Amino acid sequence: MPRDPLIGIVGKPSSGKSTTLNSLTDAAAAVGAFPFTTIEPNKATGYLQVDCACSRVGKEDLCKPNYGWCSNGKRHIPVMLLDVAGLVPGAHSGRGLGNKFLDDLRHADALIHVVDVSGTTDAEGKNTRGYDPLNDIVWLQDEIRLWIEGNLKKRWGSIVRRHTATKSSAVDTLQAQFGGYGSQATMIQKALARIEDLPPLEEWDDEWITKVVKSFMMEKFPTVLALNKMDHPDADKNVSKIMMKYPDTKAVLTSAITEVFLRKLKKQGFIHYEEGTEFVDTFEDDPENLKELDEKLLNRIENIRDLVLYRFGSTGVLQVLQAATDVLGLIPVYTVKNIQTFTGGNGTNVFRDCFLVKKGTPVGKVSRYIMGGEVTIAAIETVGGIRVSEEAVVEPGKNDILSFKIAPRSTA
Repeated sequence: MPRDPLIGIVGKPSSGKSTTLNSLTDAAAAVGAFPFTTIEPNKATGYLQVDCACSRVGKEDLCKPNYGWCSNGKRHIPVMLLDVAGLVPGAHSGRGLGNKFLDDLRHADALIHVVDVSGTTDAEGKNTRGYDPLNDIVWLQDEIRLWIEGNLKKRWGSIVRRHTATKSSAVDTLQAQFGGYGSQATMIQKALARIEDLPPLEEWDDEWITKVVKSFMMEKFPTVLALNKMDHPDADKNVSKIMMKYPDTKAVLTSAITEVFLRKLKKQGFIHYEEGTEFVDTFEDDPENLKELDEKLLNRIENIRDLVLYRFGSTGVLQVLQAATDVLGLIPVYTVKNIQTFTGGNGTNVFRDCFLVKKGTPVGKVSRYIMGGEVTIAAIETVGGIRVSEEAVVEPGKNDILSFKIAPRSTA
């Protein structure tokens, strides 16, 4: 990707969107220098947990990332999150903060849609009982589609005339229209290729335009569903309905409020909690290092263990961010100066730098992305000092630890 990936978090009021954002951005450990030069008010830094390369080579004790942190071979990589505001039905026509919501949204590479699967909040986030959360998924997709369609249809006559006069391809014509959403020609190619029996652009009616926009959305806004409040008694039936209706959409069961609560107790020294797992230790497990909980909090921990952690394996929050990077095909790539020791040059600390790169990217392109394209790469090496060609691609566990040899500048 030409820039750091940006993942948008969307959801109606009271769905748990803000709690999910807080749980993803709460760095429990001391972190390195901040990787992003500017943070706008509605952007925040989340932390993607992956198995670090240090655990492959038995150097967990020496791993000190420049950004984020690594603990026992689990690396937490900073990822930019976008808190998308104003999501209510009618956003495409400017209702609520609709215009801001949609303008913010166009910058996102993928979406995490936080859905209240308990059915205890209606479309606008007001308390109710028995609401069908399937409605939320449908109208979110409809709002985005109607926004893009509306912008397209306003100019459709002139778009077709110019397309015909210039004898352009459908990809070129659509790229000129969708460029404002951060589209790329390859996205549009994939979107059009997915549609069966698609006629020439000049023959598209409203039905074909809708099909094209829906297919484009699948490429531009791949979505992960965070099915939140999973421990509510009504959640199971709603989760089943959503899974059946959207079998091809990645969905993760979450309890964001549980994650925030556990992290708070961990910071206060009452529990040991390993994020992303079911493991919680209390005073009874480690009386030398933990404070004693009162009976009320102890009962709450037992309920959390029974209703969330033991039942689902975790609160699901870290898994949601992992799913969002998965739908983008992103994998961590580690760049080192010394391919034998995996250090960054000076000192003994290993794997200082890590970048999220699209799986299958040629290593030559990775080098230009990381080095800024201003230097000449003389050679690229991977583990064992093995040279790799610029055309070799990065895959999980293959060509994902790289060292670049810079050619000396000419003095002529």
